[in-house]
Amino acid sequence: MTAHTQTGQDSPAATIATAEDAEARAHIHEVVSASRTSFYWAMKLLEAPRREAMFAVYCFCREVDDVADDPGPPHEKVENLKHWREEIDLLFEGQPRSLTARGLSGPVAAYGMARDDFMAVIDGMEMDAREDIQGPPMERLELYCDRVASAVGRLSVRAFGEHRPAGREVAASLGQALQLTNILRDIAEDAERGRLYLPAELLEAAGIESRDPMTVTNHPDLPKVGFALAEVAERRYREAEEALARCDRRAMRPSRVMKAVYHRYLDKLRAAGWHDPHTPVKVSKAEKLAIALRHGLF
Repeated sequence: MTAHTQTGQDSPAATIATAEDAEARAHIHEVVSASRTSFYWAMKLLEAPRREAMFAVYCFCREVDDVADDPGPPHEKVENLKHWREEIDLLFEGQPRSLTARGLSGPVAAYGMARDDFMAVIDGMEMDAREDIQGPPMERLELYCDRVASAVGRLSVRAFGEHRPAGREVAASLGQALQLTNILRDIAEDAERGRLYLPAELLEAAGIESRDPMTVTNHPDLPKVGFALAEVAERRYREAEEALARCDRRAMRPSRVMKAVYHRYLDKLRAAGWHDPHTPVKVSKAEKLAIALRHGLF
């Protein structure tokens, strides 16, 4: 499939992307509204058909993530993800069944989204579903981030209308940066689920031998790991900024908003220093709105 490059309500892309049935669209909007996602502010910058496409992509990601986070046994979660693989195959055969896949049908046709990227997201969720990740090697962590975040970025830049190689570079670097920021923000929350995404190399460098999530979360040397991983994330943000400079500025406004919002999280995390990871670090709605307005206007 080739993606259309036209924009606006009367373009072929707009016609296809808004052709989903009302039931599917209502379901997707309900999921997005209930999520209170930070991505909402970035998606608001898009024209209607591209925004609908991103809502559908977000809904897919939310639903497969819920499968991975389900407290049930691993084999059940893997089986449920298998159903999602079948659903994506049906989507690309033009026969989607679920409400979310039906909602994705228009965007996939309009913007040339790739089957492999949807499957990569499911692969990432399966990494969580099969076993609790605890202190993975950096190489495995990077693979995980590529699947659960950069693959979403690749889908997103297609919806935004950026088709140059630099767009994929943004997806790769910014996806890693955002996911590492999530990991640094959610250490305590992940530990409660039995997960520890901090890489083994940085734990070892800080002198932390345990891979038990709660033990590491309460370890006095946790800040060393936090600051070290924050430096990795910072490099990814710089790489994303360099790639963004080679992209269409208007098309990639949502990426700039997400970069700014999550970099604000990273700044606040560094200021807190991971001395009390149980205390949430937040970026207020007012801050997010200000960031969205700034990038939406300039």
